[in-house]
Amino acid sequence: MRPTKFGLAACCLAALLTGCGGGGSSGGGTAAPAPTPAPTVSPSPSPSPTNAACSLRARQDWALAQLQEWYLFPNLLDTTVNPAAHGTVQSYIDALVAPARAQNRDRYFTYLTSIAEENAYYEQGATAGFGFRLGFDGSRLLITESFEGGPALAAGIDRGSEILGIGTDGSNVRSIASILASGGTEALVDALGPDTPGVARMLHIRDQAGVVRQVNLAKLTFSLDPVSNRYGAKVLHDGGRRIGYINLRTFIDTADPHLRSAFFNFKAQGVTELIIDLRYNGGGLISIAELMGNLMAEGRGGQVFEYVAFRESKASQNETYTFQVQSESIAPTKVAFIGTGSTASASELVINGFVPYLGSNLALIGTNTYGKPVGQIALDQPGCDDRLRAVALEIQNADRNGNYYNGLATTVPVTCTAYDDLRAPLGDPGEAMIRTALDFLAGRSCTPISARTGASAAGAGARAGTPAQPRSLMPEQPRSTIEREMPGAF
Repeated sequence: MRPTKFGLAACCLAALLTGCGGGGSSGGGTAAPAPTPAPTVSPSPSPSPTNAACSLRARQDWALAQLQEWYLFPNLLDTTVNPAAHGTVQSYIDALVAPARAQNRDRYFTYLTSIAEENAYYEQGATAGFGFRLGFDGSRLLITESFEGGPALAAGIDRGSEILGIGTDGSNVRSIASILASGGTEALVDALGPDTPGVARMLHIRDQAGVVRQVNLAKLTFSLDPVSNRYGAKVLHDGGRRIGYINLRTFIDTADPHLRSAFFNFKAQGVTELIIDLRYNGGGLISIAELMGNLMAEGRGGQVFEYVAFRESKASQNETYTFQVQSESIAPTKVAFIGTGSTASASELVINGFVPYLGSNLALIGTNTYGKPVGQIALDQPGCDDRLRAVALEIQNADRNGNYYNGLATTVPVTCTAYDDLRAPLGDPGEAMIRTALDFLAGRSCTPISARTGASAAGAGARAGTPAQPRSLMPEQPRSTIEREMPGAF
């Protein structure tokens, strides 16, 4: 029994559902040609409940039964909650798992979602939005990244731009300060509208050159590229050394050929030092996390990468996953992982998985990570298009360490504080986080990360005159798959 999804709020147990993408790790392969973009697929709408099995009470009872059987923390499940007091299934689930949430064990990781919408994302990266990722530094709304194929990049909106105001048309654009005053960051999220194709907003934009303009931008469905064709995979040069750089946005099926192609290139160029940039990566498919591990596992075939541990009553489902060397695999001698408070779950799995093997030759660069060592299984009720993501397992590394609920800063041997420098492109050796990673790889000193510094920290490495460390703009309770797996994406 194999978990195949393990994101900021997603993990899928293949044997327990039908129609879930992913499933197991990929086998060996030859050099991958240039990846072909996945076709754009619009998620199918959820069917309207037409029978008693899909009544509110029936769905609530079904969710309770699943949690009673599978929830990782059965002693932290409040089964005294009255379902009649809750008008939605999600509200009822939130009440059931409230004791675990109070102990920082389940931060909205257990939730109800749509089978169709989730499969479209994991299998093909299909999502509807403006095609950018937003960061918030306390007063300013900043573009941290724009995605190829999305409307934002097509309109010339890219990393480092600032959104000054939002409206539904040119007559009612409100300043960011005004929106914040009306309801905080949740009001900002609401002002950007639902993730529905055709939803349009008038955005007041200032680019890095200081040019201010108004842009009417409409959301559309497009296929997300998990590894940017602009900066996602490249070989950097530092002091005569070749450094392999990978920026992985999310762990979805379509990342497979991109990762294989990148590591094939690294191997051909004799790369043994890596920068793995996961600064915004909230997780995704465990099969892709395992593939990334395998691509860094030359000489480690058969050694333990991860242990999957269920609750005591489900211990028969526990599993050990060992490295499976691929034809594109390399044997890295030193790895710098770039992370922030948006780095979670499958991203943390990969980082934590290499700690026992690389020791002080592994570093976390940036700020502390999110802290999610647990995964969810997917429990489906297809007639209602209901998929219950229930926290049911913990992921541990070869040293049996899986207790990093407060982030990886206290478990990774070496850490280096750095800030997300929006003045420089991703993949640029001069960008602050990448520059700090290069310093680590070269043996130069750095300032350690404090476990207290996460996504909202300014970062001790920030220089005078630089912007504060932005945190990904997210609703308190994510509403869609992309909001869970791609922090800050809209």
